[in-house]
Amino acid sequence: QVQLVESGGGLVQPGGSLRLSCTASGSFISINAMGWYRQAPGKQRELVARITRGSTNYADSVKGRFTISRDSTKDTVYLQMNSLKPEDTAVYYCNADVLRLGVPISRWGQGTQVTVSS
Repeated sequence: QVQLVESGGGLVQPGGSLRLSCTASGSFISINAMGWYRQAPGKQRELVARITRGSTNYADSVKGRFTISRDSTKDTVYLQMNSLKPEDTAVYYCNADVLRLGVPISRWGQGTQVTVSS
């Protein structure tokens, strides 16, 4: 089994910052990519940022404000969110593509709520 545990969500005022963390645990050979997605009420889940071994990509709406990073020694991915806006309010989900028993699989975390409001 592979589990993803997220932390770091909460309530923040517009213009503020939050840092999300997601740690993968369980039985797997390697992690090929990790990323963050979000889902606001009434909307589809969307990609926020993703990191592979050699590159990162971001949604246009968060470029210049959010930074994704990864500590491979801890199987952990971070999302530093600065200059937060009310429209960033959503449940943020961690995703990981891992290689387990020779088979690539994708796993999701349980989600963490981020609320940007004054």
